[in-house]
Amino acid sequence: MKYLRHAKILEIIMNQDIETQEGLTQALKKNGMNVTQATVSRDIKELRLIKQMSRSGRYKYASLASQDAMLTDRLVRLFKESIVSLDHAGNIVVLRTIPAAAQAAASAIDAANFDEVVGTIAGDDTIFVVVREANQAEDVQEKFRKLTD
Repeated sequence: MKYLRHAKILEIIMNQDIETQEGLTQALKKNGMNVTQATVSRDIKELRLIKQMSRSGRYKYASLASQDAMLTDRLVRLFKESIVSLDHAGNIVVLRTIPAAAQAAASAIDAANFDEVVGTIAGDDTIFVVVREANQAEDVQEKFRKLTD
């Protein structure tokens, strides 16, 4: 029952701007779930819901996943705007960035979770991306190039 309720809560907050625990309790009741505000409060903690600004300028419940998606979009934009050049040697892809942008761009690479990428090391304006196999480096470099277009 708890997992069904959690799934319904996530569905509700994705489709509606729910501002309060009471509002979420009422929405669950409208969906046939008899819950108390105390239960909803525990569910909010377990689901790690946060409050974020809605388009209307009011705060609403959101999942951390949606917040991560917003952060990822920002990082991709920053990545796109900061990369100056791309190259590779062996199983390492080397990216040059504008000064002071390498760490943020590396965060975007890490957030992308490319299967071929083992990890990143970022300095001030250079990122080393370690790729699992040397024959994958050119493909990863091309993925990065497409992100910058």
